[in-house]
Amino acid sequence: MECKDYFAHETAVIDDGASIGVGTKIWHFSHIYAGARIGENCVLGQNVMIDNDVILGDGCKIQNNVSLYKPVVLEDDVFCGPSCVFTNVKNPRAFVERKNEFLQTTVKKGATIGANATIVCGVTLGRFCLIGAGSLVARDVLDYQLVLGVPGRSAGWVCQCGMRLSSENDEGSQWVCSCGKQYCLTEDVMELAR
Repeated sequence: MECKDYFAHETAVIDDGASIGVGTKIWHFSHIYAGARIGENCVLGQNVMIDNDVILGDGCKIQNNVSLYKPVVLEDDVFCGPSCVFTNVKNPRAFVERKNEFLQTTVKKGATIGANATIVCGVTLGRFCLIGAGSLVARDVLDYQLVLGVPGRSAGWVCQCGMRLSSENDEGSQWVCSCGKQYCLTEDVMELAR
């Protein structure tokens, strides 16, 4: 009898060769391909597909109906809302083979992608950024940046806890969250104050 350090629902398909970390949970009708690498303590909801060469860090939460195609990389603690979409080719055609043109999408630590958002391939989503539900992201997103709309546009800044930051001075260099964390903004670089 096989001994696993992760949970997979009986309807999930886990191909031989997939790497799945301790404490990870994989729910109904999900498919994990042979070359997928999934970290520890992740949660994959119903009908999730993780392709070959996709990497998930520790603590990621992938909600229902999300497909992660190669070469998507999620760092630790990334949240992907229900039915969010990742593309992997900029100009797909059914009759033109473009598998050698896949572009990597990287989602940095602690980022959140809202339900039904679309992430166009080749972008990097910064640490702890928040992509609003239904947004379309076609360019890089800064650390802690809040992006909303179609096309996605900057709508402010968010804390590590996910709440919107407010400016504490006229220059917009000092920011604070209702949770008490303080941030400094210098030339579009938002950093947690030490």
